[in-house]
Amino acid sequence: MSIEPNGVVRIAIAALGGAAIGLERQWSGHASGPMGRIGGIRTFTLLGGLGGIAGWLWATGAAPLGAVLLAGAAGIVIAGYVAVSSRDIEGTTEVAGLVTVGAGALAGVGYLALASGIIAVTALLLVEKTRLHATVEKLDDTEIRAGVRFAVMAAVILPLLPEGPFGPLGGVRPRLLWLLVLFFSGMSFVGYIARRAVGQKHGYALAGLIGGLVSSTNITFAFARESRDSPDLSPALALGILSACAVLFLRVVVATAVLNTSLMVALLPYFAAPFLVGTALAFVGWRRMQKSGKQRPEEPSNPLHLRSALQMAALFQIVLFAVYIAKEQWGSSGLLASGALLGLTDMDALTISMARTASDPALVRTAAQAVALGVVSNTVLKAAAAALIGRGSVRIFVPLGLALTAVALGASLYFVR
Repeated sequence: MSIEPNGVVRIAIAALGGAAIGLERQWSGHASGPMGRIGGIRTFTLLGGLGGIAGWLWATGAAPLGAVLLAGAAGIVIAGYVAVSSRDIEGTTEVAGLVTVGAGALAGVGYLALASGIIAVTALLLVEKTRLHATVEKLDDTEIRAGVRFAVMAAVILPLLPEGPFGPLGGVRPRLLWLLVLFFSGMSFVGYIARRAVGQKHGYALAGLIGGLVSSTNITFAFARESRDSPDLSPALALGILSACAVLFLRVVVATAVLNTSLMVALLPYFAAPFLVGTALAFVGWRRMQKSGKQRPEEPSNPLHLRSALQMAALFQIVLFAVYIAKEQWGSSGLLASGALLGLTDMDALTISMARTASDPALVRTAAQAVALGVVSNTVLKAAAAALIGRGSVRIFVPLGLALTAVALGASLYFVR
């Protein structure tokens, strides 16, 4: 049986992956000395290559021989662990050896990208041992419980929910609503972790910046609701909302640059002024937070805020019903009306639809105006949510800041022709 060039490449990649893991084991001192494990760069290179050969044999129809080689490689690793387990029960090196064999087999079969990714992640975990252990030591019971609950919500509950829609008025989409629940609770968790990492005063601002890349509307609802539970955090929450709203303009511009460059160019004159206003508001808020000497508030006991997330998802569904009724009542044939309506709930859907519309050069400007109107309506919705749901600084400064942004955007729509 001859090995074709493609097979040689697969086996070589498998061996190189083993060499990468072995290099780290050798460098970290786990391959030699009184506490030495099963081997270093040479052993792991051979294990990776052996896995690659086994995978190649499996792919070429010699599955029994490939299985024997895999079993033999696994047996060698296990025997190595048994030999040293009496003096040291840590099995990181041996597990890395099994992963190397498995990744090598995947490379031999032809899943080169997957095998390379597994090797890269494994090497990263091994190299970052000290930081990972230090991070785990800082975790408390609250964070562990919240992380496990979120994992169950995302990995167990979400796949079981149907897509929908069910019922009248556009219907209810259970999976979409649960995704919103995951987003709301996830952003609360991100804010909690960010506060632990960079301080409470700046944690929510950082979470707002990150969340604004996904949905500034969801950030506004989630942070406004959190300001009711933690009034002392309202200045930081308000800054997070304003930061997320400023990022919205960048997100839409980047999306249109990818989808339709002509639409992006047409949008820039409308977005310039409101983006500068939003950025200035976020910058001023950040400076005030830095100068503030206010004592840090107490950490919340529930990082996920699941109950609040469920309430926000229900409110969002009500908004979807209202938009559906408005479309049925007045129609959505006009691009500008469609933009104003879609902007209430889904800027991404609006951006995509208008990018397609702008493929007609005669409609580029109208499509850009529709997107800008959608941002206006989206901004008004967020200002109303902050005023009605929020407390403290969120109720006062967010509506004022978003009103200034909406005025700047409206002025751009009026003056730019």
